[in-house]
Amino acid sequence: MSFRRGVVRQSKFRHVFAQAWKAEHCIDDVRVSRVTWDGPLCAVNPKFTAVVIESGGGGAFLVLPLNKSGRIDQATPTVCGHAAPVLDVQWCPHDDNVIASASEDCTVKVWQIPDGGLTGPMTEPVVTLEGHSKRVGILAWHPTAFNILLTAGCDNLVCVWDVGTGELVYQIADAHPDLIYSVSWNREGSAICTVCKDKALRVIDPRRGTVLKVKEKVHDGTRPMRAVFLSDGKILTTGFSRMSERQLALWDTSDMSEPMAVQEMDTSNGVLLPYYDPDTNMVYLCGKGDCTIRYFEVTDESPYVHFLSLYSSKEPQRGAGFLSKRGVDVNKCEIARFYKLHERKVEPISMTVPRKSDLFQGDLYPDTASVEPSLLAEDWIAGQDAPPLLVSLSGGYVGAPSKNRDTLRNKPNLFAHSWHSLNQLYEECFSNILKGVPTYA
Repeated sequence: MSFRRGVVRQSKFRHVFAQAWKAEHCIDDVRVSRVTWDGPLCAVNPKFTAVVIESGGGGAFLVLPLNKSGRIDQATPTVCGHAAPVLDVQWCPHDDNVIASASEDCTVKVWQIPDGGLTGPMTEPVVTLEGHSKRVGILAWHPTAFNILLTAGCDNLVCVWDVGTGELVYQIADAHPDLIYSVSWNREGSAICTVCKDKALRVIDPRRGTVLKVKEKVHDGTRPMRAVFLSDGKILTTGFSRMSERQLALWDTSDMSEPMAVQEMDTSNGVLLPYYDPDTNMVYLCGKGDCTIRYFEVTDESPYVHFLSLYSSKEPQRGAGFLSKRGVDVNKCEIARFYKLHERKVEPISMTVPRKSDLFQGDLYPDTASVEPSLLAEDWIAGQDAPPLLVSLSGGYVGAPSKNRDTLRNKPNLFAHSWHSLNQLYEECFSNILKGVPTYA
């Protein structure tokens, strides 16, 4: 009898399943923005959920504690300092109380949210960044350097700011001849990748302003594309074929003459927003206007991008927020969580690996990026690079009361205590047996 090897690919993420939370844990009566911009319109961290909402006479977004659920009163205070609709919001990866917002009013504003959330309307930002001449729709915080924020606007400019001083430290003006669709930092923040309306994928050194690599016609279709750097330096792109089929492609930056892999999915016209988890090397694709979330695992073995499964629901999504890994429930083997935007509702969706054991599953949770930055802004501006500082998730996430910093703390090892008690019991029994004292189990 012969056995065929390799018929079933071995992966601990093959059986990841998606589960929408019950209605009582959703956020209701949220007037999600109808702005015609292909952004996520939502940002989530271990403390807060931010959602861009409809606002008369300006731009606003809601900031709610992460555990908030139920109906949102119309009188709930918002962050409302923009003069035109907000297009993007992003939490600072190194301070869970700091959020940046980009708007059609050509400005970017950075806000400090109080620990308990908003108690009244917030109109005064910590800093306003003014350097774009057209609406600003893309925000990307530096992954390892504190207070470095990248912005991109419809003026085809990429700007890099030191938020601490409000200074524009770098501006890339000549790299893009047309509208920029997306920008992504690599893992240590030494380079960015961009996709543009001219269908080209570019790898750029933001400090020198030089284009390191260019690949023309990444996807042949005319619809918008997206690109995201993976932790090993490869780039994953989403776009459309010439026949308007949605595509996913993987590129090796050392040789971009041909993609390592291409997968075609369907003929829907919604832009595919990629959400990448560097800890599991999984990519989740959420299409604007879709009722589905597809998820894939990227590995070093052909065909490199492996389809895992598809979450499907009845309601289309207007956008989605992706929770930082520091916020997931490790006790339930939750490896990712989305906050799906409906027309008037925010619905959490958990991605879970089925496991029977109640112990911490270390293989699902490698050390993840810490809230602490690896570099100060001035270090990065001076030319230094550093990978993210990592922290263990083994104790679960616990908020610390220190200044605008959240830390991961190890809970007491209850198993170790019970093992110690068991040993003590055995020693007492053995001692009693030697003394001739009756011992009852």
